[in-house]
Amino acid sequence: MLLVLCVDLDDDIGRKTGVETPVVGRNAVEEAAIALATADPEDSDSNVLFEGIHLHDELLAESTESVEVAAVTGTEGSDVVANRAVGEEIDTVLAGLTTGEDIRAIVVTDGAQDESVVPVIRSRIAIDGVRRVVVRQAEDLESMYYTIKQVLNDPETRGTILVPLGILLLIYPLAVLADVLGMPGDVFGVASGLLGLYLLSRGLGLGEWLDVAVDRVRSGLYAGRVTLVTYVVALTLLVIGGVSGFEMLNSIREGTGVLGAGEAVAAVVAGSIHWLAAAGITSSLGQVTDEYLAGAFRWRYLNAPFYILAIAGVTHAVSMYVLGHVTLSYLAMMLTAGTLLGLFSTLAFAIAESRIGGSEPRVST
Repeated sequence: MLLVLCVDLDDDIGRKTGVETPVVGRNAVEEAAIALATADPEDSDSNVLFEGIHLHDELLAESTESVEVAAVTGTEGSDVVANRAVGEEIDTVLAGLTTGEDIRAIVVTDGAQDESVVPVIRSRIAIDGVRRVVVRQAEDLESMYYTIKQVLNDPETRGTILVPLGILLLIYPLAVLADVLGMPGDVFGVASGLLGLYLLSRGLGLGEWLDVAVDRVRSGLYAGRVTLVTYVVALTLLVIGGVSGFEMLNSIREGTGVLGAGEAVAAVVAGSIHWLAAAGITSSLGQVTDEYLAGAFRWRYLNAPFYILAIAGVTHAVSMYVLGHVTLSYLAMMLTAGTLLGLFSTLAFAIAESRIGGSEPRVST
């Protein structure tokens, strides 16, 4: 059996004519179509009903199986609620069709918006085809309107399109305001820079990364995590280390003149390595503290500060040797001391963990 199903997603039939839906049968659908065309001649849903009647008569003349036509409606407002209402009316129509044949539907709509209900229909009945009926002159306009409406309703797409457009539109009024107030600076440059930063952040996905970082900081503040403080201190020490390294590079250049690439790198490392080591030790101690407070402490976690200290000592010795400030015997001594420190810490904390054990992670209830 073929069911010609006319869809009116926003219930123009019921609201404008008072006809109860669903409407089943050729004569009933024709009466509803005439009533809607009389009540509102400009309503495109009347075209849908007349097309359903036309398609019903056409299929009835060509097909050997039975054909029925029905009109179902949704509700004005939310598409989700409207789709559910259409689904309930389809269930009512199917329950009233007393036939032993398999029922297949041909859906008739007046545009892209009503076609959003097709998945709801397909979940209840097989669909042989979809017929869109709109006034020819308005087809492209209606499709464009619905597309723009969907874009503006999508937060992701809305931000991608409207934010750059808003920045572009603000360039001229900002330039006028800057001229009136006598403000220095290139407004066009600032606006284009903001636009460039926004597009770059969208392209690299920095917005999502920033959201995750903010969530982690917020959760760290609420949970009282020590790492939040130690990471800030470590970052500060890293900046100081970078400045200290370049200061030492400049100092050596003033004393010796031109340096090779290897010597320049060694100078920066020698001047900054103690600050970098302090940053690493600070952050690792903060992490160990948080693990202890969370009841997940392991003795082997304490290896990190000793490893950082050993690596820093070896790196400093190598860089100073490259600069010619220490002897080969000093370098050998530091390499040996760094290796022994790493081995000693690994062995000591492995023994402590095997004999004392670590804390089991706490499970909140």
